[in-house]
Amino acid sequence: MNASEDVADRITAGRAVYARNLGVPEDEAESMLAARAGAQYAREAFLAAGGPGWSGTELTDRDRSVAVIAALVGQHVVDARLITYLNAARAAGVTEEGLAELMMLLTAYLGQPAASVAMAAVLSTAPRPGAVTTD
Repeated sequence: MNASEDVADRITAGRAVYARNLGVPEDEAESMLAARAGAQYAREAFLAAGGPGWSGTELTDRDRSVAVIAALVGQHVVDARLITYLNAARAAGVTEEGLAELMMLLTAYLGQPAASVAMAAVLSTAPRPGAVTTD
């Protein structure tokens, strides 16, 4: 495999990661990310996501989602980026109780202001009792 094939393979793998995390088809993931941050940024993000961080064998998607949530909360990010990974964590098996426990843990390490606004995002995006799901 030559370097350009490796880059193309990583971009393809990264696009698939973003599609899975966003819950959309791959072509939509590319257009969504490009609309948010530009085509050049999307390409670089796909390249990074196609590497061992999201494609390695030692972490599960659940592990990765929890790590990304912790990083985002630590940076006070509570917008659509956090919601994407809250939903990815849910899809990977993290329960609402687990997300609440994560926010309590993060309070000890990051402080109450960051974790409390993130907990508000957890609550506002939680599936409603009796809601129809597509699982």
